[in-house]
Amino acid sequence: MLIGDVARRSGVSARMLRHYESLGLVRPTGRTVGGYREYSDDDIRRIFHIESLRTLGLSLREVGRALDDPGFTPSDLVTDLIRQTTDRIAAETDLLTRLRRIDAAEPAAWDDVLQIVALLQALGSDSAGRRQRAALTSAADAPTDALVEAALSESDPNVAGALRWALAQSGDGGLTLLAEGLTAPDPAVRDRAVQSIAEIPDAAATTLLRSALTDADVTVRRHAALALGPRGAADAVPTLIDMVVDGANDVDAADALTTLAADPDLAERIATGLTARITPGADAAPVRRRLAQALADIPGGTASDALGVLAGDEDRGVALTAAYVLQLRAGRATGAQ
Repeated sequence: MLIGDVARRSGVSARMLRHYESLGLVRPTGRTVGGYREYSDDDIRRIFHIESLRTLGLSLREVGRALDDPGFTPSDLVTDLIRQTTDRIAAETDLLTRLRRIDAAEPAAWDDVLQIVALLQALGSDSAGRRQRAALTSAADAPTDALVEAALSESDPNVAGALRWALAQSGDGGLTLLAEGLTAPDPAVRDRAVQSIAEIPDAAATTLLRSALTDADVTVRRHAALALGPRGAADAVPTLIDMVVDGANDVDAADALTTLAADPDLAERIATGLTARITPGADAAPVRRRLAQALADIPGGTASDALGVLAGDEDRGVALTAAYVLQLRAGRATGAQ
């Protein structure tokens, strides 16, 4: 079969067939009397093999090795091709994300495009200072999804705080994306999502924080409870009491319980819950001291009775703390009369 016929049958141009021949990939079996290249059926099958391997992303050099080197094993090459393809897809996906973010900002001029590109680059910088400056100056201009992505991946506490502030300034547009962060497999990401949602003071954010109270990670639950206390969410009480007992942000947890205790019905529930955690013994003295401090601003007789018991505690530190708290409560009661 002559080269023109082969080109029509295989879809490979005559020019490319000559290139394959120059590289030694495929050589026509013979020549006609007139000197034209003549390809056999085996030659045509080899051409199809070459084209098939090229569709996998192999270079022509790699194709030659695959077809002619008896010791060549495809497994390593295929693994390398998978890695290269994965890297290429990741790079293309990153580019697509940047383009969509620029498009969502609806730039009116190229200066706007360049400003957004610079902002996105700053948010992804290796410099924590540069990321923080970008967050603090970008609340009105940065695409919300870029802020959310940065907030959920940021480990530097100062930068994370700036990003949470920027998200709060941008409104509730990021809540849907932050809600996705609550389902991330990494508990650190879920915790960052909770802390970001806590900065948004609306009912939808409160609902999301309530859902985080059942998270498998204790840190996520604790941050959710601390955020819910000032919002009047009674379902945060058990976690807050656990925090007082465990000594985990116990001062903040006690403050949150005090805020919740403004509701008389809830005050009785909180006092009962704290009192139930009083455990005798020297080893539990630090817990009793923290419970006395947490009961200080919880109104009602149940809290006062518990403090009275603690004022006679076997541990001197616990007894002095409870007695001092009772004195403060008595002073406030006298002043209120």
